Amino acid sequence: MKKLKNAYFLPVLLLLVITASSKVIHGAGVPIETKKAGKIFAIKRGVNISHWLSQTKIKDEERRAYITEKDFKLIASLGYDHVRFPIDEVHLWDSLGNRDEDGFKLMHHGIQWAKKYKLRVIADLHVVRSHYFNASYNPLWDEPKERTKFVGLWQQLSDELKKYPNDFLAYEILNEAAAKDPEDWNELIAQTMIAIRQKEPNRKVVIGSNSGQSVTTFHLLKIPENDRNIILSFHFYSPHVFTHYKAPWSKYVGFYKGPVQYPGKTIKPEDLKGYDSNQVKKLLKDDGFYNRDFLVKRMQEPIRYAKEKGLQLYCGEFGCYPTTPLDQRLQWYADMRFVLESNNISWANWDYKGSFGVVDPKTMLVQTALVNVLLDKK
Repeated sequence: MKKLKNAYFLPVLLLLVITASSKVIHGAGVPIETKKAGKIFAIKRGVNISHWLSQTKIKDEERRAYITEKDFKLIASLGYDHVRFPIDEVHLWDSLGNRDEDGFKLMHHGIQWAKKYKLRVIADLHVVRSHYFNASYNPLWDEPKERTKFVGLWQQLSDELKKYPNDFLAYEILNEAAAKDPEDWNELIAQTMIAIRQKEPNRKVVIGSNSGQSVTTFHLLKIPENDRNIILSFHFYSPHVFTHYKAPWSKYVGFYKGPVQYPGKTIKPEDLKGYDSNQVKKLLKDDGFYNRDFLVKRMQEPIRYAKEKGLQLYCGEFGCYPTTPLDQRLQWYADMRFVLESNNISWANWDYKGSFGVVDPKTMLVQTALVNVLLDKK
């Protein structure tokens, strides 16, 4: 693929003019206010509305029934202040680029229901046809036409969503970018931001680090300079062997059936007997003593980066599969919430009524113990 690093980043200088009136508030997690906008996109605690317009094959009436106004009312009643709203290309456009009008209508319904119940929204372009975070190959990074198409999707989304106030709705460019060369992600960020800023100079835009929004790749991230309407984002599922314990889809740790612990050493040496060397290597990838102090230490790279840039920091996903022992799982969530909020990091747990849900998708019963821990209810 032809590299155009200078060509991509020189136009970003134009953003200096667009954002010159921005008021900079230093410190990770602090909502940023622009003089022109006059209002703050203020978020603290949110939840992901997963598997409605993303990562699902449901269509038509089933899709319309999966999430309704009642869900947004419930989310607000639990104490959340925003939703992260994953949306896939396939739910808005067919393979020829024609609009799925029902999909667009549902997207607007969700946004409007959120507004009715005073929930802010992050519209997250979660999966596109050229990029899925778990795919072995993503054409987005190798084919210029796919990059052009991707930027075009955001131009269309901006035209569709710009009517919503800046203090209510934000955009997230792409979920869990998985570029083998981090410069490919940096270049796509620059292209997409130029396209968005031409239409919406004051819209908050969430930008994640490469390699699954990892906490370890922020030193490789490049964002437009002097644009104070950016929110930096990471995801957190450490230790993976604990958070994805017995998750059937996990190719990394799903095979492990022995016990796990948190806090402490996740797997004891005696529990590794019977597993081959490759399996043991995967299981020990996150080897260490896990507790609240470890979580703080693990998040230091994005915390430092956000402070350096004077931008808000956001944990857009974290969660624990419910096969983990309940008391230990709740302790992990409690530690996560404490660490995030102690460092002024706003967050959205994964997810609302999916496999990590705060609501059981079959019975619609609220997982009260989990909600109490997440939302600090006594």
